[in-house]
Amino acid sequence: GYNRLHILEIKLRTMTDMYRPPRVSEAKLTAYPHEERGQENGRAHDPVKFLQAAEQRARERQVAYETVRILRKDVIECYRKEGVNHYDKCKDVCEKYYNVVIKKDVGQVHPDWADKAKHDGW
Repeated sequence: GYNRLHILEIKLRTMTDMYRPPRVSEAKLTAYPHEERGQENGRAHDPVKFLQAAEQRARERQVAYETVRILRKDVIECYRKEGVNHYDKCKDVCEKYYNVVIKKDVGQVHPDWADKAKHDGW
């Protein structure tokens, strides 16, 4: 099990991580092509492409959520840094956050669906 010293080391490691510059991944993922269910009984023409397209939509959704999380963190940091002057100093950061949050599905990139009404939102 964990002893108190080990738990303290874990807490110190995570607390100091917030002062380090953010790490950026070098991985580049190519987008999978969009594939819809093509037949009347609900089966896809190509099941592999259909599953890859579903994975791509999940990726885009996660990117949108993480973008909002990062922008929200920027707003919080600005408020804490500027204190009572946050109304003036954090206006740009707040506008950037607001402009993303008010978008449909928080700015998630959607594929070009054949029937727009059927696939509106998640």
